[in-house]
Amino acid sequence: MTERKVISLTGGRKTKRAPQMADDAAARLALPAFEPGWVWLVGAGPGDPGLLTLHALNALKQADIVVYDALVDETVLQFASARATLEYSGKRGGKPSPKQRDISARLIELARQGKRVLRLKGGDPFVFGRGGEEALALVDAGIPFRLVPGVTAGVGGLGYAGIPVTHRDINHAVTFVTGHMAGGAIPENLDWPSIAKGSPVIVLYMALSHLGAIAKRLIENGRRADEPVALVRNATLKDQQVLETTLGTAAADVARTDFKAPAIIVIGDVVRLREGLDWLGALEGRILKRDPLNVRAKKDAG
Repeated sequence: MTERKVISLTGGRKTKRAPQMADDAAARLALPAFEPGWVWLVGAGPGDPGLLTLHALNALKQADIVVYDALVDETVLQFASARATLEYSGKRGGKPSPKQRDISARLIELARQGKRVLRLKGGDPFVFGRGGEEALALVDAGIPFRLVPGVTAGVGGLGYAGIPVTHRDINHAVTFVTGHMAGGAIPENLDWPSIAKGSPVIVLYMALSHLGAIAKRLIENGRRADEPVALVRNATLKDQQVLETTLGTAAADVARTDFKAPAIIVIGDVVRLREGLDWLGALEGRILKRDPLNVRAKKDAG
């Protein structure tokens, strides 16, 4: 195996050597060539490397340098070419992190050096991933770019927990909400009354530290305190954890169990479906309920 060079913008991340792997998917599917001087903004999905798209895998195998985020699982990085340089640029709340403008400037600098620059982000770059900001910076600098969408945690992560974001017996709409602003504060510019009243299912990203305050706002604006809530930590990874609770007790239960980030949070009756759809739990012996919503019983009674 070949040792690869690893650079960290914050000095806080190391990676293992990448295995030499043969993969002809790009050739078979005529996937695009990664041209020098380009930046590809790529979603790595919520964690499980099996959720990488073929475009993401193709990008990893061609990139000269991979600038990756904190939520990118290191198993994914092993698919990068052995000649590629890995550069960590993770942003985590409460920890030393590079500024967004510095990350964008670094992408521009590397592209102008003629590098094939892969900007690798957890989930999807355009779902609370600041991918739009980075893409606009590239446009302003005249740098060509490509977007490769990824599976976002608010869909794929919940799916691994056995929770669908939509189900026709419960909801025909879902709202995705960020749990904190750029400076870490709770979003005050959101229309919380409309969110509380208008969306049967709410999915919160990066909201663990403000969960109590968010729950209070939602309850004050009409949500039930006993409404089901689920938190999924390290979604899709081997150490995934799921905490089922209610809107009124969620913050206390998080403190009591010492539940840690990163976590995706879902509020709504779709959480009840986990009793029947926890497919990972079933692999470990959990007996699933055939009718977790009692829909058949209601229809029979009618």
